[in-house]
Amino acid sequence: MTHPVDGPGHGRGTGLVGRGPECALLDELIANVRSGESGVLVLHGTPGVGKSALLEYAERSATDMRVLRAVGVESEMELPFATLHHFCSPLLDRAKRLPAPQREALETVFGMRAAPAPERFLVALGVLSLLSDTAEERPLLCVVDDAQWMDHASAQVLGFVARRSQAESMGLLFGARERPRDLLGLPDLAVTGLRDADAHALLDSVTRVRLDQRVRDRFVAETRGNPLALLELPRGLSVTQLAGGFGLPHADMLPARIEESFLARIADLPDQTRLLLLVAAAEPTGDPALVWQAASRLGARPETALVDGTDGLLSFGARVIFRHPLVRSAVYRSARADERRAVHKALAEATDPHTDPDRRAWHLASAAAAPDESVAAELERSADRAQARGGPAAAAAFLRRSAALTVDTARRAERALAAANAAFRAGDLDAARELLAAAERDAEEEFQRARAYLLRSRITFAAGFNDQAPPMLLAAARRLERFDMKLARETYLVAWATATFAASDGDVLTEISRAVRELPAPDGGPGTLDLVLEGYALLVTEGYNAALPTFRKVMPALVDYPAQDLLAWGWATCGVSCALWDDRVMHETYARAVEVARSAGALTELPIYLASLGISTVMAGDLAAATAIVAESEAVAAATGMPIAQHTKLLLTAVQGKETEAADLIADTIEWASADGQTNAVTCAHWAAAVLYNGLGRYERALPAARTIRRIDQAFVAMWVLPELVEAASRVGEETVAREALQGLVDAAGMCDTDWARGILARSRALLSEGAAAEDLYREAVERFGRTRLRPELARAHLLYGEWLRRERRRAEAQEHLHAAYGMFVSIGMEAFAERARRELLVSGEAVGKRGPAAPSSDELTEQERQIALLARDGFSNSEVAARLFLSPRTVEWHLRKVFTKLAITSRRQLRTALPVSEYEATAG
Repeated sequence: MTHPVDGPGHGRGTGLVGRGPECALLDELIANVRSGESGVLVLHGTPGVGKSALLEYAERSATDMRVLRAVGVESEMELPFATLHHFCSPLLDRAKRLPAPQREALETVFGMRAAPAPERFLVALGVLSLLSDTAEERPLLCVVDDAQWMDHASAQVLGFVARRSQAESMGLLFGARERPRDLLGLPDLAVTGLRDADAHALLDSVTRVRLDQRVRDRFVAETRGNPLALLELPRGLSVTQLAGGFGLPHADMLPARIEESFLARIADLPDQTRLLLLVAAAEPTGDPALVWQAASRLGARPETALVDGTDGLLSFGARVIFRHPLVRSAVYRSARADERRAVHKALAEATDPHTDPDRRAWHLASAAAAPDESVAAELERSADRAQARGGPAAAAAFLRRSAALTVDTARRAERALAAANAAFRAGDLDAARELLAAAERDAEEEFQRARAYLLRSRITFAAGFNDQAPPMLLAAARRLERFDMKLARETYLVAWATATFAASDGDVLTEISRAVRELPAPDGGPGTLDLVLEGYALLVTEGYNAALPTFRKVMPALVDYPAQDLLAWGWATCGVSCALWDDRVMHETYARAVEVARSAGALTELPIYLASLGISTVMAGDLAAATAIVAESEAVAAATGMPIAQHTKLLLTAVQGKETEAADLIADTIEWASADGQTNAVTCAHWAAAVLYNGLGRYERALPAARTIRRIDQAFVAMWVLPELVEAASRVGEETVAREALQGLVDAAGMCDTDWARGILARSRALLSEGAAAEDLYREAVERFGRTRLRPELARAHLLYGEWLRRERRRAEAQEHLHAAYGMFVSIGMEAFAERARRELLVSGEAVGKRGPAAPSSDELTEQERQIALLARDGFSNSEVAARLFLSPRTVEWHLRKVFTKLAITSRRQLRTALPVSEYEATAG
């Protein structure tokens, strides 16, 4: 919410004229923090409008609170976590209280330990926990000025903290010229200029002559009440200009005119003083000792540089502070290029190469007048350190400058390609394309060109061009075969998986599979990746029966393969357990993948694994757990800003029989996924529609939804829809369609000797059989599904058997199976199927009243409250729940208090009674 108001702020260091609406909002926020709530506000407005004065007012008002302050520095925008490090440094002694993964993540990004780069959102969770822990002892106010100059990593983390803090005694205030992208959506306050009366009073206080009223009015109007402009611009005008109104600025040119005013003041200073200001402008940390050491190397010493002061433009204290950021930029931009290079060289020489090697490398780069391999190599080493701390954006920045300073063409291409890869990992596709173009231009070796083309293919897929990406990845894999067979095989696997998302026909998938079949045998025998590739290729070229032996061989390795591989390309292997029709192995595999992704904080991969686990959980009939998975997926999406495919939610609402909600979600998914070429999402939506309408008994609508899915080799979801197609087609008399679907199901599951595969085949065959053969098949289906975790499938087997028995006029036997089906549907929460069973019981001559879903007492809980309550019920501590849901422990505690009130309980122990463990959960393990 934006609050456009007139403010009393007088800019940096100029005080406040009175308590206007801005001060009232800040007073309210601070009062809320004192009372135990969280508060966030982003102040934004033009330079000099008074944002800093308002932040300083808030700090002065927080007399009984702990205040943390940081300032964004323009020259540090490409150094990862620079702002965050300034911000969190006073609290790092508390890090030992954090859960180990969060503590290690913070220690890694702040250079306190050497470890693999942590996931960005694990860092964010660590900062949230650190601030929440601090606020437990004393209300906390966090202030970030010049937030538009925060480095991207810090901005992401602080944006996450601002969105996820709910019940902490903590306030977060940001000041920025424009709202930073990572802070969009947070409560904000648009700070405008002073009210007319205050603006006139301020102007009168700094003018040396009495001004005509019309001139005063124009000055105030042209500056739009900007307090810094009102203070600074009169300094640059003669008495005649002031009195006559000449030289007054146009509002659009205001920042430039303010800077010109500062430039005029800078020009009047002695040479050594101006040199001191230039050193301070080029040094981002504000370290007085470092500034003086560098200045001394250039001949500027305190006794001469400060003999006449700095005209108020620069002050020395615990830090070196400019009067306003415009002073810093005016000083730096007005210097000659050779002067700036000399200053950066002096700063590089003064910077400790052991404690701050990256800033030293940055200064060396700025001091270079021509390509310099030694500096380029130093920047490359800085990029490695930045990447290790989890800063791909910073790594890209170092590598970009390294490439620019590289003399050798091939090495320049290699560094540009590395920079493009880093920018791609950071999610900056535009920068990645620009750097990639430079790499392609300089690339002299085919291996470089092939890797460049691979990156271009990955960028294409990431940008959503799903039809274009698979053939590009295929071409990249072929080109890589000559140079790096392991990389080529990984690329083939990603190409195959990517092709299952594409909206084009199966030609590309077939071509990829044939290319894989032609690869030479891997040295040392096939590994996990090789076997998955082989199985996928056989699946497309030879069919399920040919692929199954390979899938069976690789499956044990996939249950427990290394976390590093799982995070790198594991998402492309999710279809293997599906193809084996082993519900227990499938669930265990997905559950482990989710835990690995959670533990690593790998929020890019986590939604993919949550979608697979969610579908497995719905198929097992644990709709409460599936609802919690949906909530977790949405929490990840909110935390990362990444959209997610609603696969679990689609199937969940369909199985629940919520017609309006499910139909709307299905239609929306088909619309956006079709436009984006996301065929897998379209397939899942049609599957959900077939389940929904079969449950409602509207087979004429289930049939076209199920028939839409024709590419059996396109996605494993396609084989799961075949039983829906058999059921719908057999009910509307489309026997040919039903038998074709059954044959497809036999092809997909006929060679699998699992209870799931045998049960689904028996139930589907029974629909197309008669007499004793049909009965034997229905009984087999009930028996088979009874040995699986798939409670909805067992209930549906009872339902279909009961419907068949009723049509055979065996009423008592029919009622037995219909009762079993009805009870299971009700306990699971499958309302449409339950109503279908109830209607069959009525037709069979037995009256059955409608029953609602189980656990009505928990209906008042929100999705987030239910998710927290289920985890607490299962023994997770507040800290563990917080880590899983990207919240602070204090927020979890706050939600649990609300849960206890709604459920009329007083302890965590009572949650097991209020939220009973499902039959599915009781047998899990």
